[in-house]
Order: sequence, then C-alpha cells, then structure tokens
Amino acid sequence: MDVKVTKTIDERGEVCPVPDVDTKRAWKSMKSGEVLEVLVDYPLSKERIPANAEKAGHKVLAIEETGPSEWRILIQIGGKE
Repeated sequence: MDVKVTKTIDERGEVCPVPDVDTKRAWKSMKSGEVLEVLVDYPLSKERIPANAEKAGHKVLAIEETGPSEWRILIQIGGKE
C-alpha cells in the first residue's frame, strides 16, 4: 500500500497494554489526515489497536502481515468522514 507515513512507532517485543497506550499517545500528538504506522508482533494488539482507532474516530487503512507473527497497522488520523 502506497501511503505517506507521517509517524512510525515500533511496538515489537511489547505486550498489552503497552502497544495500546503508546499508540493512543502517538495519535493524540498528530494532526487530522496524517498517517500513523504501528509495528506489532503481539496478536492481541493486532485486534485491539484497530478497534480502538475506529472507536476514537480514526480510519484503519491497512493491517498487513510483515513476517511470521508481525504486523504493520496504518491508521489515518481523524480519517472518518
């Protein structure tokens, strides 16, 4: 997916709730329309981070598997129309 990523946070090696908390902290400092890339290797984070992003009014652009048990989540800030 060809998207211009504004900010990347690498949460690989972290388990809940650290990736969730760090992701929320990251998107709070971003502007509407910017794209946050979150790298995770904890399966529950792959479910929870997109769900929390949608609840907060952001748009999940992609959840891509990047390796064995590794994912890249792209979230557009304030992207819900």
